[in-house]
Amino acid sequence: MAKAKHTKEIYIDWYRLMLLIRRFEEKSAQMYGQNKIRGFCHLYIGQEAVVAGMASAKQDNDKVITAYRDHGHALAMGMSANEVMAELFGRIDGCSKGKGGSMHMFSKEHNFFGGHGIVGGQIPLGAGMALAEQYKGEDGVVFCYMGDGAVRQGALHETFNMAMVWNLPVVFICENNNYAMGTSVERTTNVLDISKIALGYEMPAEQVDGMSCEAVHESMANAAKRARDGKGPTFVELKTYRYRGHSMSDPAKYRTKDEVAAYKEIDPIEVVKKTILSKKYMTQKQLDAMEEEVEKEVADSVEFADNSPFPDASEIYTDVYETEYPFIVD
Repeated sequence: MAKAKHTKEIYIDWYRLMLLIRRFEEKSAQMYGQNKIRGFCHLYIGQEAVVAGMASAKQDNDKVITAYRDHGHALAMGMSANEVMAELFGRIDGCSKGKGGSMHMFSKEHNFFGGHGIVGGQIPLGAGMALAEQYKGEDGVVFCYMGDGAVRQGALHETFNMAMVWNLPVVFICENNNYAMGTSVERTTNVLDISKIALGYEMPAEQVDGMSCEAVHESMANAAKRARDGKGPTFVELKTYRYRGHSMSDPAKYRTKDEVAAYKEIDPIEVVKKTILSKKYMTQKQLDAMEEEVEKEVADSVEFADNSPFPDASEIYTDVYETEYPFIVD
């Protein structure tokens, strides 16, 4: 009998992580409706396999940086639901002391470096982090995420060129969920296979099923090994889908119900659940118990966030860069 490619433990970890992200995001939407969460809020519902497959493929010393749809990445990197929800609530016990909010999650402890609100702004930062790993002689790899809209930014092309010239240990990942805000990929480019962008720099690239934990894991593991072996960057386009609008203010009327329904047929959580049941890794009763546990974890995070105080006004002066200019005379 052929040995299974992925273990029982990995499938169970995938299921629990994706379920946590899904329930957390659903609760976030509810809290937004109750005005507990203010400002922008971009949900990750539907795209869970993109981070679950990466989480099982990475090493402990690997780093992740992403754009503003970052709650799922934060949870996948090991951050607690409490600190993420408290940040959404703008409270002092949040991962960014309540000052970053939905788009600016951060945890040095968990090697998660944002959460960036500027479209494409994290791409050169990811390369810079990889340069630091290379300079220090470490074997850590940087997973630099971006959306399909961000690949239109000029910074991507400058970064790709530099990353190849310097042979940086970075995996550039495009989460192609078909829409940059409400604009379809077809309306913004003549190159519908986004992975081909890397060809101009002779960077290895591939297009992968981002709704499949197995496919994402294999792709991330191979790209990370390549980087660790000193063979430089890789560009991976993950074909995924978000079931909700771009943000909480987006009714998503630019797509059909049939389109959304078609993607729900291959929902990554349900696919992994079926595999777990078919392989008898867990019973339905055990899965139900896990779901209750996850729902309690999310409910507890809301209580934790609600009981956390708002930051003191003095916090506006902390965690701020300060530069001295000796040529300026008082």
